[in-house]
Amino acid sequence: MHNLNENILLFDGVCNLCNGMVSFIITRDKKGKFKFSSLQSEAGRSWLERVGLSENEFDSFVLIKNENYYLKSTAALKTLRELGGIWKIFYVFIWVPRPLRDFLYDIIAKSRYKVFGKRNTCMIPTPEIEARFL
Repeated sequence: MHNLNENILLFDGVCNLCNGMVSFIITRDKKGKFKFSSLQSEAGRSWLERVGLSENEFDSFVLIKNENYYLKSTAALKTLRELGGIWKIFYVFIWVPRPLRDFLYDIIAKSRYKVFGKRNTCMIPTPEIEARFL
């Protein structure tokens, strides 16, 4: 298993929005800082257990880094900061109180299937990016 110092992103593998975000990150993560796993996979469930989270609590993605985990808007903002470049500018929103950020995040998360659709199966990585998936 990978170590806790890597950037591990756990995402909803059947969510079109989440899969789009993973593709967005892969395209911009030229240094390969992130590894990915769907929440529905055995590896995803194992990572949740490893950091002490329940596999039943999540409807979006989780960032695991340096033996810590981040959820919802904090995970999104820390991911953008780690991508670097222009994307790290969005990290200024970390100063917005977390309850407000997460309220907005939850609105999107709760309507993501209705607005963006849902897949019948989890994303299957292409051979070019397969090594980035756990």
